[in-house]
Amino acid sequence: MIPVSDPPHVSAGSDTAVDEHRLEELIIEAQTALPFELVGLANRCAAALGLDAALIYLIDLQQRLLVPLDEALEPLPVDRSPAGWAYRRVSPQVAADNGGVIVWMPLVDGAERLGVLAVRTAALNGARMRRSRMLAHLFAMLITSKRTYSDWLASLARTSTMGLPAEMLRAFLPPHTVGSSRCVSTAVLEPAYDVAGDAFEHSVIKNVLHTMILDSMGHDLTAGLTTSVAMAAARNARRAGGALAGIVGSVDQALAHWLPDHFCTGVLCRLDAETGVLHWVNCGHPPPLLIRAERVLHGALDSPPQPPIGLVGQLAPAARQVHETTLEPGDRVLLYTDGVVEARDTEGAEFGLDQFTDFIIRSSAAGQRPAEVLRLLIHALLDHQRNQLRDDATILLFEWHPHDR
Repeated sequence: MIPVSDPPHVSAGSDTAVDEHRLEELIIEAQTALPFELVGLANRCAAALGLDAALIYLIDLQQRLLVPLDEALEPLPVDRSPAGWAYRRVSPQVAADNGGVIVWMPLVDGAERLGVLAVRTAALNGARMRRSRMLAHLFAMLITSKRTYSDWLASLARTSTMGLPAEMLRAFLPPHTVGSSRCVSTAVLEPAYDVAGDAFEHSVIKNVLHTMILDSMGHDLTAGLTTSVAMAAARNARRAGGALAGIVGSVDQALAHWLPDHFCTGVLCRLDAETGVLHWVNCGHPPPLLIRAERVLHGALDSPPQPPIGLVGQLAPAARQVHETTLEPGDRVLLYTDGVVEARDTEGAEFGLDQFTDFIIRSSAAGQRPAEVLRLLIHALLDHQRNQLRDDATILLFEWHPHDR
């Protein structure tokens, strides 16, 4: 377990009331605290809540390790630790430790898993569990607000050197998971440190979920630049209130203007989370897959071929064709790049579409959350190819559950 020492002047296991004045001071201090100061701040907040100590662990880029903000401590494995259990299940885990207990609380911002908070206390009761949960909510918000400008937090999440194309592309990526009470979208992307042409996007505007997956030609800095321009153009059009066909048209024009010799394939979706109406545009990309009642409805989201994004002139249509269907509660839609199903092992056997979809269905049926399903899937894909992907592999999964409010 983690060697967390008791802060001074705190009675271990004290059931004293919350020091509200001290807690207010600490919350005000947190607004200007530098990210590395969160280590001490967590302990002081724990003391104000009558707890012994608290320690923050953040997830690494590939979701294999939980990395402590205290750099003197060692990371913990996600797949073989109580901390990892709390992260995987998004649920508290309690473990005995030196005559007391450690409560491993998931750190979650909205639907995004950030890591875990280790809260140490001499004994556990309902009040201390609530205070531990309160502390986890507070530090999840603090980490989210501070990681947008902190190279230190970004560095902690890395276990390898990142290539320049990946650095540029990742600056454009949204959180891995976004969502609301009605829908959730989650995505993964590998190789984490050398990705160049793949990207994903998801955004919620009121009750509408927008998702996108892109795959640019090539695997170099120009491929990353092509994808970055495409993402920026899509966001610009979307934030200006553009309809789906207009958003794709804006990306077409942006690439034709700035990178006239480059293009990308992609799928853009728009889900009305109130009604379940799904619109999508497929631009030369593998078709989305619809999973309903633990089976794939083959061909449900197929559509006539359209040229890739960025090909203007004779190949570009006057307006992109938008397709429509209505989802049923619990439906999941799967977007992916061809690097997923075409990944080959040392004997040349492809990972394949059947194995890909079967893995998702079995993991979901076992009760795994969407983000955990994709974490396990991308690791299975890496294992299949012995961590040497020949092409970028990106997966995005979104689901509609209107009754979970």
